[in-house]
Amino acid sequence: MTDSDATMAGAGTPIRVFFVCTHNSARSVMAEVLLRHKGGDAFEVHSAGTEPGVVRPLTLRVLQNGGFDTSGLRSKSVSEFFGQRFDYVITVCDQARQTCPVFPGSGESLHWGYEDPSEARGTQDEQLAVYRRVFTQIGNRIAQFVPIAMRSRTEARGAETDNATVLR
Repeated sequence: MTDSDATMAGAGTPIRVFFVCTHNSARSVMAEVLLRHKGGDAFEVHSAGTEPGVVRPLTLRVLQNGGFDTSGLRSKSVSEFFGQRFDYVITVCDQARQTCPVFPGSGESLHWGYEDPSEARGTQDEQLAVYRRVFTQIGNRIAQFVPIAMRSRTEARGAETDNATVLR
């Protein structure tokens, strides 16, 4: 599915996705940026941390090297999103999976575990290689996720239409 296919297929209410990590400094930020890009207008994407910090410089570097705009990116707290409903709440680190609050009324809770690039040691080039690897892994997962989420949305809308027809 191309970016324009995702945008066209998403006419109507966007699919709301919330990525959660501990510090909202690397993995969840990468996932947010990548899904916004791949999913287009069909998705409304947010990310936050259970213990927010700052977006790491190597995260910004990887995103900028990939051609993504990083202006306005900041680490956010999950508490900023309490009371909101999401179609998908996706944790991208094991610690957040353990401590992520429940978002009542939200659809699916998923876990996509990735190594923490902020724990990479070695030279800056060696650390950057870890950030790039995680970025690529998340990008591959997003590429698989977009058509599945779009298909699920289409099927759900079809079922709603079928039920509405039966209830008349």
